[in-house]
Amino acid sequence: MTADSQPISPPTLSVVIPCYNEGENVALLFGRLLPVLEGLAVPFEVICVNDGSRDDTLDRLLEAQKGEARLRIVDLSRNFGKEKALSAGLFHSRGRAVVPMDADLQHPPEAIADLLAKWREGFEVVFARRDARTGQGLSEKLFAKGFYWVFDHLSDVRLPREVGDFRLMDRKVVDTINRMPERSRFMKGIFAWVGYRQAEIVYHQGERAAGTTKFNSWKLLRFAFDGLTSFSNFPLRVWGGVGAMISSLAFLYIVFRLIRAMIWGVDLPGYESILMSVLFLGGIQLLTLGIIGDYLGRVFDEVKGRPLFIVRQLYEPDGTG
Repeated sequence: MTADSQPISPPTLSVVIPCYNEGENVALLFGRLLPVLEGLAVPFEVICVNDGSRDDTLDRLLEAQKGEARLRIVDLSRNFGKEKALSAGLFHSRGRAVVPMDADLQHPPEAIADLLAKWREGFEVVFARRDARTGQGLSEKLFAKGFYWVFDHLSDVRLPREVGDFRLMDRKVVDTINRMPERSRFMKGIFAWVGYRQAEIVYHQGERAAGTTKFNSWKLLRFAFDGLTSFSNFPLRVWGGVGAMISSLAFLYIVFRLIRAMIWGVDLPGYESILMSVLFLGGIQLLTLGIIGDYLGRVFDEVKGRPLFIVRQLYEPDGTG
């Protein structure tokens, strides 16, 4: 289809793709995605969200749009992060079914047909479960298992195993998510929280087509902690129990020292025991204050009420925007 053609509105399917420094993947992505979508024989649109990329991602997306009238580009004013870029894509989607996916082709476009088939059976959320974690080391796999275990035991929301953002959501599900006001957007938790009738398909995760991952160990750890604190207040509540336990042990130790002094007399206080007690209790206090501070910071962000993202420009296929 040429740029002179008009996209069908509203489309049946919207594919939402956050992009951050994915210039090397743009041509590879559309070379594989568009033939798959054409073969589905349903009206579709592709929404690419440029999340403040520092390379030529936007230029390559605009070049691709010249030959594809169903490509819409949301250019954010800066890098807001993948979760908020995904939120921007969902907000601008118009399809009756919406599929978020990554730009690096680790989410195979061919699996979209299976997602649509389940949706046509009446399921409102169809998530794609990877059969194995491709391109990850043992430490990353153990970290992921540990995160899921902790999240399931500390949160009221259970995350489906080995499921990322790649899934299909009905229009009513997307509208529900778009109405959710929170600024801390842990999308996997939000997708699980909304519920609705769910099904799954299994797919094989491919290797990254080009470029390098944007997540390092620190970002993954921060992302995991953000997810936990977004859906559980257990880290706050647990310190009440820890404080009670430490206070009880301290009280028993005081009683022990008093009895010992009455029986054997007062001995020279131990420097090591005092030092360890001060350092231990000081560390517990600082850790507690840090967790409280993280929750307080979230409250601060929510109270300010700033928008989730700022769109610098929306590039429509007809040249408007």
